Amino acid sequence: QVPLVESGGGLVQAGGSLRLSCTASGRSFGSYRLAWFRQTPGKEREFVAHIRWTIFPRTDYADSVKGRFTISKDNAKNTVYLQMNSLKHDETGVYYCETGLRGGDIGRPDQYDYWGQGTQVTVSS
Repeated sequence: QVPLVESGGGLVQAGGSLRLSCTASGRSFGSYRLAWFRQTPGKEREFVAHIRWTIFPRTDYADSVKGRFTISKDNAKNTVYLQMNSLKHDETGVYYCETGLRGGDIGRPDQYDYWGQGTQVTVSS
């Protein structure tokens, strides 16, 4: 088990910024990749961003967030961040971090073994 914990959500005005954090409660992530997903009202959980921190590091983003969101990892703190800028009202929802990818599709939330309880992001219009 990897006990993921998300934090950093809150209420922000449209155009504002938030930084989300994901930790494994002091443990290792047990994986070399992690993704952020979000679930907005009335929609299925959707991919937001992914990071891989191996000898071939990479980051991936949903088209809708490219240029506004940045995913990164602080190795010293063993924490993955999602910096979100220029937030939009329709990005209101619960944001989850997930790790332990089983399959090859980083954009499918059901391909990961572990996820946290999520953190609520509310963007006021």
